[in-house]
Amino acid sequence: MSGKRGADLLRPPDSAGRATFLELFFDLAFVVALTRVSQRFVELDGDTGWELVDGLGRTLLLFLALWLVWSHTTWITSRYEPESAIIQAVVVGTMFAGLVMAVTLPRAMEERALPFVVAYLLVMVVRPLVIAAALRGHPRRLVAFRLSAWAALSAPIWLVGALGPERLRLPLWAVAVGVDYLAWFLGWPLPRLGAAAVAHWRIAGTHLADRYQQMFLIALGESILVIGVEFSGQDYSAGRAAAFTVAFVTTALIWRIYFHRAGLLLTEALGGAGQPARLGTALERTHLLILLSVLLTSVGYELVIGDPFGAPRPAWLLFVVGGPALFLVARLRLEYEVFGQISRSRTIGFVVLLLVTPALTRWPPMVGLCAVAGVLTLVAVLDALGSRRHPPQVPTPPVGRELPGSRDFEA
Repeated sequence: MSGKRGADLLRPPDSAGRATFLELFFDLAFVVALTRVSQRFVELDGDTGWELVDGLGRTLLLFLALWLVWSHTTWITSRYEPESAIIQAVVVGTMFAGLVMAVTLPRAMEERALPFVVAYLLVMVVRPLVIAAALRGHPRRLVAFRLSAWAALSAPIWLVGALGPERLRLPLWAVAVGVDYLAWFLGWPLPRLGAAAVAHWRIAGTHLADRYQQMFLIALGESILVIGVEFSGQDYSAGRAAAFTVAFVTTALIWRIYFHRAGLLLTEALGGAGQPARLGTALERTHLLILLSVLLTSVGYELVIGDPFGAPRPAWLLFVVGGPALFLVARLRLEYEVFGQISRSRTIGFVVLLLVTPALTRWPPMVGLCAVAGVLTLVAVLDALGSRRHPPQVPTPPVGRELPGSRDFEA
């Protein structure tokens, strides 16, 4: 009887699967979080050598923790009924924790380490227990116990890193976040219970596609915010106006390249996959890279708008060129996951960026931004020409195909 009551929490088979307004509300906390991540990246402006590597590692680690909170929440609302009171309470509670992480993030590696970690651990350790209690006797509650047990395993490392010497914070937190990601990859295995491989979970594929597309648009929105705020906060000049314009064009090109075919057909790809959760896990990693690439690119915008024709700064190319290059690599991966093939246009664009980068170290930052816009324009034009020559493609994802003897677990 209790198992039947717990089943009321699951998404029904006839669910429309679309993302809800609650989830869009939840994303508002992560708009703040993404701006704080960008702020930490921008503060690396004058760093070089080991300082730059150390700063990048610290910011990337915090970003990975945020992404884990967001992606876990997305999978929860893809597997459970988002209109139920308990799931709505869980999402709103997670939103508050995410907002705490966002406001502490600029100094999370310094004096605000403890509140950042406490908010993160409340989501990772306590939230699964709340869901397990709501599931009552349903078999799926064991998945929630697995998640909480593994999070409790890494929790002491997070706390020691927060309370201990600052010099040990980065290595300790790197181990902790590594444990959290490894647990997800392995399916949170426990003695006697085994693993609950995410690839076999029952999910709403349409919902997952919606959420990835929405998060990409939120990241682009953060880029537009950066462009507007930086330009409005500087003294007007023709050079800054030109940088502002090229940055906007670059953002529009990234939007166009993402949604050309593969990005637009995520719903069809997940809906037609024999094992949508297997494809969903691959898409989750791809969108992690896409989101990071957009953030890095937006940092490049801010740096160039602030000083478009200053002295050449090779470290800036990590953002101005590195962000778009990472985007093209991630978009190559997305193309393969949706169509089972490698995009020629994105391969050409990535190679061209690699070839021009050494020369850009000797030119002002504005030249690098213009070069990036030119390469992305080339990719978009090749996409358009390819669309004219070939009929519309049907998603044929190589990941998530039904395997002989495979089955969906109540996990």
